[in-house]
Amino acid sequence: MNIHIIGVPCDLGASRQGCNKGPDAIRYAYLDKDKPHDELDLSKRLRQLGHAVTDEGNLAVSPAETPPYCNPKLKNLEPILAVCNKLAEVVEHTCRTDKFPLIIGGDHSIALGSVKGVAGVHGPIGVLWIDAHGDFNTDRITLSGNIHGMPLAALAGYGDSRLVNLGGSGPAVDPVHVAVVGARDLDCEEQKLLRKAGVHVFTMKDIDRLGFAATMAQALEFTTNGTKGVHVSFDIDAVDPSEAPGVGTRVPGGLTYREARLAMELIADSGKLTSLDIVEDNPTLDEDNRTSKLAVKLILSALGKSLFYS
Repeated sequence: MNIHIIGVPCDLGASRQGCNKGPDAIRYAYLDKDKPHDELDLSKRLRQLGHAVTDEGNLAVSPAETPPYCNPKLKNLEPILAVCNKLAEVVEHTCRTDKFPLIIGGDHSIALGSVKGVAGVHGPIGVLWIDAHGDFNTDRITLSGNIHGMPLAALAGYGDSRLVNLGGSGPAVDPVHVAVVGARDLDCEEQKLLRKAGVHVFTMKDIDRLGFAATMAQALEFTTNGTKGVHVSFDIDAVDPSEAPGVGTRVPGGLTYREARLAMELIADSGKLTSLDIVEDNPTLDEDNRTSKLAVKLILSALGKSLFYS
């Protein structure tokens, strides 16, 4: 596989700053100046799996909006649109040249650009959204105004037209080909909209009842049957904060490390993965780089590293 790493140092969609440091924290999670130089960065670890790797560096991100220009229901809309438009262009070019886009963030608003770019090339795709949250708010129902809580709704055709029509292409995905896995913090109006749209939502209750492997089998069926493949958008806060403390919106009762890694291995086994973004790593809130290291392990699992051989 020819992998292109695209960093998006954006924290404009979140209420807490720090996700803008996420891309470099993930790239160099295992590098330590006080240890021998046998540690490997993300690119070298991917090459060890047999992949060709190009790191595109980080996209430029504009400064945050300030009053009176900032809409409290759509905070930092213009700079977020700008970076997502650029990301969509880069991802689309990557896909058109038969390369695999690996996007590292950055808050979850950037997934708007990731998915738009992939859908523009591959046509109908499924989206597997692994997250503690639904990210299915709109400017009409949001409680915070933070756009990292809106990208999945916009991708499915709900919300402000400027988000929905990013790149001039309208909705990027059919909600029936979207599955949310690991949800445990959904706003009331957001739940109603998810049901109305027909998105498949697997809460932690569903996971406990069905078992994680069975949950993932269903989620992959919904996202791959009738599509040209699946984009995986992994918010690191899907993992329990005891194992992933470096996130801005901690919610207890999340996925274990074993479950998260199993998810990525099952995705790899499906052979349907078109693209991947991993987001919301906030190294300013992390403990001993644990969350960034976890992000690296999950990326490697999605791209072929088997737990048996680790």
